[in-house]
Amino acid sequence: MRIASFNVENLFERAKALAEQDWDKGKPALEAYAQINTLLNKDVYTADDKKEIRKLLRALGLGKKDDGGTYAQLRQNRGRLLVRKKVGKGTRIEIVANGRASWIGWVELKTEPVNRRATQHTAMVMRDIGADVLAVVEADNRISLNKFSSILLAAIEGVPYPHVMLIDGNDDRGIDVGLLTKAKYPIVRIRSHVDDIDKDGPIFSRDCPEYTVTTPTDEHVILLVNHLKSKGHGSQKDNNAKRERQAKRVAKIYRSLVKQGEENIVVLGDFNDHPNSAPLAPLLNNTNLRDITEHPNFTGDKRPGTFQNGTATQKIDYILLSPALFAKVKGGAIFRMGVWGGKNGTACTKMCPKCARSFYEQTTLKSGFAGTSCKPSDGLEPSTP
Repeated sequence: MRIASFNVENLFERAKALAEQDWDKGKPALEAYAQINTLLNKDVYTADDKKEIRKLLRALGLGKKDDGGTYAQLRQNRGRLLVRKKVGKGTRIEIVANGRASWIGWVELKTEPVNRRATQHTAMVMRDIGADVLAVVEADNRISLNKFSSILLAAIEGVPYPHVMLIDGNDDRGIDVGLLTKAKYPIVRIRSHVDDIDKDGPIFSRDCPEYTVTTPTDEHVILLVNHLKSKGHGSQKDNNAKRERQAKRVAKIYRSLVKQGEENIVVLGDFNDHPNSAPLAPLLNNTNLRDITEHPNFTGDKRPGTFQNGTATQKIDYILLSPALFAKVKGGAIFRMGVWGGKNGTACTKMCPKCARSFYEQTTLKSGFAGTSCKPSDGLEPSTP
């Protein structure tokens, strides 16, 4: 059985702020977007809240009209958040809503189509890996994922996945986690953790779904697909704290499954941090899960990372196996087809802005594989590894 984890970075539509070649260009908009929606969800808007809302609206380019921003737009579906008045050559914003109950609406990110070649290259990676069970990160939604499999994989002579599942998570930017499996590996059980909370509120930025898959030999494997909190914007202290909360919860879910007698468990996906980081310690150090890259049958290339130049601190994608599965591993590697640039020719340059990480592992029961591939936005064909 072959298992893969692939950060597809959206298939058809992606938020403009996330699609910039220069991450710093879209970062301020992402930060303002997160801040303003936090304020808009408050029960009562104080005078200071209204002042900050006006400031953030202008920062997002929404000072003059609801859809005036490059990266964001304001939705006012019922009631009004604000009124705009012309003052000389300028525009004055007055916040007329007094709290969340006064109106229905939000600020949302604008999207743009993913480059056609980039989408095709994503399909080519999936075809070349040939995973029986494929976990995906940053997928648009289930319908898009299903159409991608049935139409695009077939168009490049790949085999579409008959079983496609994705549960909408807590991220409203259209970057959820899902699973695709071949005909002989049906998904027989799904459990979502989208509503898991602790004293600080919701735990998962997206979700940590449990997918139970059966094999041709009637064994079953449970996969926990993850996309932990990124370092992309906001306070790094807060980001690290959130990622640690998530790692602790994933570890607790794993231990609970073990207590229930489950042996074949995989925890995989984009963890957004390196193996020696403190936030991931509860999962990497305080469980008996084993990293596929530590197996003697894993074929390394002296680059442990799965992102950019592939350095040790750039390893952010993982396939972790329970002891029973780790004992059955037959092989593994990092898929780096289509990677350009960098000091050693291993990083994506500006001609290749959409990097997609992909892990792949191989056992008798399954297989695993960790890797980096790129989706060029300029229409270039993937290079050799």
